[in-house]
Amino acid sequence: MERFIKQHIDIKASVSGVWQVLTKAEYTRQYMYGCNIESSFEINSPMLWRGHTDGIVYVKGALLELLEHEKLVYTVFDPNGSYEDVPTNYLVVTYALKEQEQGMLLEVTQGDYSKVFDGKKRYEDTIAQGGWQSVLEGIKKIAEADFPLSE
Repeated sequence: MERFIKQHIDIKASVSGVWQVLTKAEYTRQYMYGCNIESSFEINSPMLWRGHTDGIVYVKGALLELLEHEKLVYTVFDPNGSYEDVPTNYLVVTYALKEQEQGMLLEVTQGDYSKVFDGKKRYEDTIAQGGWQSVLEGIKKIAEADFPLSE
């Protein structure tokens, strides 16, 4: 059985502003647990989330797909965890940005947990921790403050 975490949030900000919040280190460190994103944003290039203050890489992966202002797809793996660093243990994260009448909808999907080692436990642990909710709320707060819709 496939296991995906799917969450979304409405954001009263421009799509281009939300895109910057997703792809610029000065923003990611504010909602991604103090981590800067490091990437050239070229397909198959590495994507790292490195601690802003300690320099530790907490999450690593690779960019799979990029449609500017629409979609960002990448793999993720915790190099500090107890799982073997092999492609079959990486999850895929997809951000989908959709314009709406009053701002935009940001959807995030992560999975498929059924295909990774100890996937059921990893899925249940992620759900128990709230999934992506705190990250989405952080993105919303920053985007609405820095890139508000014109009234």
